[in-house]
Amino acid sequence: MSEYDNVWLVIPAYNEGQVIAEVVEGARKTFPNIVVIDDGCTDDTAEHVMTTGAHLVRHPVNLGQGAALQTGLKYALAQEGAEYFATFDADGQHQTADVEKMVALLREGEADIVLGSRFIEQTGQVPWIKRVVLRTAAAVSPTARKLKLTDAHNGLRVMNREAASRIKITMNGMAHASEIVSFLAGSDLRVAELPVDILYTDYSRAKGQSLINGVNILFDISLRERNRR
Repeated sequence: MSEYDNVWLVIPAYNEGQVIAEVVEGARKTFPNIVVIDDGCTDDTAEHVMTTGAHLVRHPVNLGQGAALQTGLKYALAQEGAEYFATFDADGQHQTADVEKMVALLREGEADIVLGSRFIEQTGQVPWIKRVVLRTAAAVSPTARKLKLTDAHNGLRVMNREAASRIKITMNGMAHASEIVSFLAGSDLRVAELPVDILYTDYSRAKGQSLINGVNILFDISLRERNRR
């Protein structure tokens, strides 16, 4: 038995065959319950996942990270005894030690969802161009400002069952992060931020969001807020 038997890690993956087994095996040393969503991968991601003991759910075609997260949360919610749910990257950026801290805060009853932040404590790990885009995204988003978020687009989130059951992600691409923040700002769920340590390896940098994607996120935020008026 593990103290984390009621925690499920949800890992969306698209063509992460190079690293997915290492990431999952490392995470399972602490968190035995993991579901990986093969989001229409064209490489050997699924084959590697099947060697790890993690659960595997497959999309027949690539639907985007938002859709993969929604599929994973739905799957995890259906599992007996599941109480806490973490969204966790497949490329090795996220650290299980941070998930442990976030789960501890939820268990204290202080929040319904805990969002990771790269900017509460400056570690110097965040590439400068990414830092500019992400800080700007948090600054220009009225919903992020309402929640007093410092990092509105961090993929590391941990939530209790109430929050996981109420979140409905409809935006399939990377804009799902803006959608989640917008939902939280309009809900009565208690939101907290904790500092997290993001590991930027050569691999994750190569796979990470480009400046163009960052600009697209900013445009998406602006368009969504304009439509809300």
